[in-house]
Amino acid sequence: MRHFRDVLISWGPWGLLVLATVESLGIPNPGGTDLVLILLTVARPLDAWWCASMAVIGSLVGSAVFFEVLRRGGERYLAQRTASGRGAKIRAWVQRYGLVTVFIPALLPIPLLPFKAFAACAAALGCSRRRFLLVLFAGRVPRYFGLAYLGANLGEDSWPWVQGHVWYMLGVAVVIFVALYALIHWSDREQLQ
Repeated sequence: MRHFRDVLISWGPWGLLVLATVESLGIPNPGGTDLVLILLTVARPLDAWWCASMAVIGSLVGSAVFFEVLRRGGERYLAQRTASGRGAKIRAWVQRYGLVTVFIPALLPIPLLPFKAFAACAAALGCSRRRFLLVLFAGRVPRYFGLAYLGANLGEDSWPWVQGHVWYMLGVAVVIFVALYALIHWSDREQLQ
């Protein structure tokens, strides 16, 4: 395990760019970018902002490709995956709340909110590419720069700190969700009048 960690650290920010891009293409690697970002910033605190920037860029590039693929062939995928159960709930959430459902999991690494499922639904349902990428950018910048800050300042205690504060992050996600939902609801009412 230590050898694998050393290899990831030796890749530096460019390796993080590749990892974030691959992870955002839809290849399952939950939390991989987050963990490697923390490992890198612990090992190289002076490169923290550079590493966070590369993680954001990789996430945007990979997600843009993921979005385009699902936008072009997403109706069939959406029909198969959202006919019932959890998939139907995710689709209903995306239809009702729009890109708020993409923003929250882009911002906070909460396993109960699968980013790829919401992003896939948003793409297949015809969401604007520009709006999708702006929402993703708005979620990824504080997430990755926050993790880089923790790695550079807390060192080896960064990942345990993140794990120990999951409930606080979930609370923040709920508050943000409620605020954005209220804003959307208010905006819809204003448009009807």
